[in-house]
Amino acid sequence: MWNVNICECSAQDHLPVQIDTFAIIYLMVMKLKLREITSHLESIAPLAYQESYDNAGLICGEPDMEITGALICLDSIESVIDEAISLNCNLVIAHHPIVFSGLKKFNGKNYVERVIIKAIRNNIAIYAAHTNLDNIPEGVNGKIAEKLGLKNCRILIPAKDKLKRLITFCPDDKAEVVRKALFNAGAGAIGDYDECSFNTSGTGTFKAGKNADPYVGKPGEQHHEKETKIETILPSHLENRVLSAMIKAHPYEEVAYDLIPLHNHNQYVGGGIIGEITEMDEMAFLQLLKREMKADCIRYTALRDKKVRKVAVCGGSGSFMLKDAMRSGADVFVTADFKYHQFFDAENQLVIADVGHYESEQFTAELFYDILKKKFSTFALHLSKINTNPINYL
Repeated sequence: MWNVNICECSAQDHLPVQIDTFAIIYLMVMKLKLREITSHLESIAPLAYQESYDNAGLICGEPDMEITGALICLDSIESVIDEAISLNCNLVIAHHPIVFSGLKKFNGKNYVERVIIKAIRNNIAIYAAHTNLDNIPEGVNGKIAEKLGLKNCRILIPAKDKLKRLITFCPDDKAEVVRKALFNAGAGAIGDYDECSFNTSGTGTFKAGKNADPYVGKPGEQHHEKETKIETILPSHLENRVLSAMIKAHPYEEVAYDLIPLHNHNQYVGGGIIGEITEMDEMAFLQLLKREMKADCIRYTALRDKKVRKVAVCGGSGSFMLKDAMRSGADVFVTADFKYHQFFDAENQLVIADVGHYESEQFTAELFYDILKKKFSTFALHLSKINTNPINYL
């Protein structure tokens, strides 16, 4: 234990005060604006990656409010809000949005309304990262794959229409400046590679109008300029940021560019994950799954008396991915919320292993914690101790 003298000055005297290590740590804990925290989370799991039915993002709270501490959970139910109050946390970070559809009245007649009323009354912000966190490789499904020891993982259902191609033209001597601005704004990233572009040289022509103020050439005269054609790629949700950066860095008064939607599959965004595991018997895998996912039970289809080599996973309700898991050659599909008749759809082509919704997503809190602690090492983070699983097993 450390002893440190701190003088509290008054008009009459100086009193030495002893504090211990924990007090020092408390004094060093950083305070953040809410937008600093949400911006970091969204830089990893952009809101644009959420499904159309979802409501991820800031549910309640003001972006500029000062956050004293954050409580991380799976579900922001009433008992979790009470826990946040007891811990002096004015931010709750959850996986599931407490509000999925619009609330028309706030009478406290159901748990959703009561949570929002209590959060607002106690100045507690609620933030959710749901399917946008599901749809990135290092997200919810990546965490399951990590727990199961899967290797050589890839997205099971790559997303479409998430990319755009940008083409612009600028004088040769300004190409590097423009490229750097594009890259700094988020363009040019493809998987583990960044600053990707294709460049060709040519001659551009233009004639400035009488009211123009051209960077080169004279009004009323056709001008020929050696130019570089820059082509790069960008995530659709960064369009405004990239274009603003390009225009700011570009020397021309009027910037010529093409922006083309791409229908390519984005191999780094999408639903589910498939990976490889050290070969084992089906029952041995199910026992591994039960242990690592801390499941009280697993519902599964008939075993096929084959070795397990490839495993597909989807946290939460993943029955809609069954056909994709089958096409991928998976031996087992790990997910939750399969209905009775849907189990027949396995057609003995793989084993469905339903571990339960809560069980498949319980490590999301751990994921949030790791993401935030890496960025804000001295910020007060707490993992909720409340089991929010509404299902009990006998």
